[in-house]
Amino acid sequence: MYFRIRTVDGKVKVINIASRLSTIKDVKLEIEKELFIKADEFKYIYLGKILQDEYTLHDYKIKLNDIIQLIPIISNSESKPTTSKNSTTEEKEITKDKVEEKVEEKVQETEDVKEELVNSLYYKIGEAVDYYYQCNGAWYETTLQNIVKKKEEILYIVEFSDVPVTELFIRPRSRRLIPFDELFIGQKVMINYNLEEPKEIGLWYDFTIFKLNKKRTFQELSGLLHISSENQLEVQIVNPKEGIYAIETPKLLTERTIADEDFMADTSKCRSIPPYCASCKDIPSKNCKDCGCNICGGKQDENKLLLCDECDYAYHLTCLEPPLEVIPEGDWYCPECKNDENEIVKAGDKLKKSKKKSSTQANKEPKRDWGRGMACVGRTKICDIVLPYHRGKIPGVEVGMSWFFRIQVSEAGVHRPHVAGIHGRETDCAYSIVLSGGYEDDVDNGDEFMYTGSGGRDLSGNKRTAAQSSDQILTRMNKALALNCNAPLNAKNGATAKNWKEGIPVRVVRNYKLAKHSKYAPKKGNRYDGLYKVVKYYPTKGESGFRVWRYLLRRDDPDPAPWTKKGKERMAKLGLKMIYPDGYAEAMKTNDKKRSRSDEENATASKENMSPSSKKLKLEQEAYVLDDELKSLIESDEQNAKLWVECSETLRDGKLAFLQCVSERFKCAFCLEMVNHPVTTPCAHNFCLKCLQQSFLTWQEVCPKCRYRIGETFKMNVNETLKSVLSLLYPVYKSDN
Repeated sequence: MYFRIRTVDGKVKVINIASRLSTIKDVKLEIEKELFIKADEFKYIYLGKILQDEYTLHDYKIKLNDIIQLIPIISNSESKPTTSKNSTTEEKEITKDKVEEKVEEKVQETEDVKEELVNSLYYKIGEAVDYYYQCNGAWYETTLQNIVKKKEEILYIVEFSDVPVTELFIRPRSRRLIPFDELFIGQKVMINYNLEEPKEIGLWYDFTIFKLNKKRTFQELSGLLHISSENQLEVQIVNPKEGIYAIETPKLLTERTIADEDFMADTSKCRSIPPYCASCKDIPSKNCKDCGCNICGGKQDENKLLLCDECDYAYHLTCLEPPLEVIPEGDWYCPECKNDENEIVKAGDKLKKSKKKSSTQANKEPKRDWGRGMACVGRTKICDIVLPYHRGKIPGVEVGMSWFFRIQVSEAGVHRPHVAGIHGRETDCAYSIVLSGGYEDDVDNGDEFMYTGSGGRDLSGNKRTAAQSSDQILTRMNKALALNCNAPLNAKNGATAKNWKEGIPVRVVRNYKLAKHSKYAPKKGNRYDGLYKVVKYYPTKGESGFRVWRYLLRRDDPDPAPWTKKGKERMAKLGLKMIYPDGYAEAMKTNDKKRSRSDEENATASKENMSPSSKKLKLEQEAYVLDDELKSLIESDEQNAKLWVECSETLRDGKLAFLQCVSERFKCAFCLEMVNHPVTTPCAHNFCLKCLQQSFLTWQEVCPKCRYRIGETFKMNVNETLKSVLSLLYPVYKSDN
């Protein structure tokens, strides 16, 4: 079996072990051979459990392709014994002196904070403010709990967050409603919006108005939703919910009036937010099994509600069978979750061996039938280099790349939905489409094709497809694709672009099912064919006799199409081959008798998805050559010289291998995305500027990866060289995303 080892610097190594019954001690020996390390210098952790030598992989339920973390055991070199008694005494004295110095520093720091607790020019403790929550970019009503000073910077602690923040993240609470008639273009206001369900109540965001439209039956706003300083979304809001609030600006304490003092002292909340429980809408008198007791639905006696550590549902002690008198200590599972499989092992505790499964059962191979496809399989990874509503090319994805299953296309970020043919937002545009020949009206001419919109089919009874049974309407995804056209939206007769090249690009993927109707479709899998733009869209009567919406799309991509001679040469140079899911080739080798696909497909898959030791392709593949500007920038990034040496070793395998290596090496350990405004620490680790600032506010000033003490002299300066390299390697990637 294969599993993965993730070291402290983020590297992942694939290790091959003969059986799941191998002991952890055998695993450590294999890791020593592969990584050239000493086993006793690391902790081996899987799902929060410290692995112990006498147990097997089966005991810890470690499966194919699972990840084991290696964390170094940090020993205090100052406390190591020496041969000399005098030196030992000296070390103890030095250590004692250092401890006393640290205590004095802490005491002095505490005294400094106490002296400057209320030294704010704009706010007082206990006043009502709005707090900006960085995780979702929304503003929340809260109150100031404390004001402290650290390193000449005033920090604020609000009611529901213990993390100190600067003045950028708080402001006086917004309470003044603005009538629609008093709004003007360019004004910045606070508005309620739900990113997932625009028709429902959502969170409160800053909003810049671009367009106003008021009619008798509705009011419409168009503008920019500020989710963060770097992440902004263009939206259209019809009949804004919960009103539109003015953004208050802070006033100096010396300039406040009596009305201002009363305004800041009023801590009563007035803005609506989504209910915690969608079932009962947070109504206290209504019984609800989702937020109350899972048996009786009652919400009374909160001190007697017991939470299951597996499903997180609550249970009254008296509703259980048999009833409990006191809350048990440690982990507790409800009757539905209680079994031997959900045992939780705390750090330092030993694992109890399960008696349910025998060794013969453990040796059985998984019964996964890859021939049935992956329609019901969830994503194992998510494209995080761009946002889900990103327009245009995906960094690292080249024209001509092919994936065997649709789920892999979703994981790559090219087309996010698993089944739907159009991905987009009704209030924004369409981002990608898949051509699979599902409609009889589709016509494909390669660089130009006719596409039929979605809808008008009865898919009840869990059907994946059906014949056209009603007219299509220009709403939802049909409207989203129409918004890509460079023309005003016309839901009645359609429209033609004034200049089609100025329209919004849409990514196009061709599926092998299209081969029945088009010679431009791939013979198998799903192939990315580049960017297209909508030339026109119009309603017409389809072959089924019902009204359908048709779209004419034309290719507008600088890279040659995969079916052209230049495109095929480029694909050969880049070494673009069919991409199969992890474990597919191995599963097909051991399941030869139960294949549901042709022998030719499986043989090709096995050859193209060999083990890492035999992945040398017979075909000559051109190495990726860096241009002079990029090469000089990489050489000048001396702080990351070691990482760039590792990345440069993949240049011989082509551009895609090099880009993949770069994205893995320069990933922030906090947000697990490519570093944004990268900061390189003295120990040669890279983090996002905001992530590192947040870490320093809540933790000691040490490297989050290796615990190296950075010290107060370290300045969090953005590594401009690394930032420039990433911008050149990923033209679409913006360091501000």
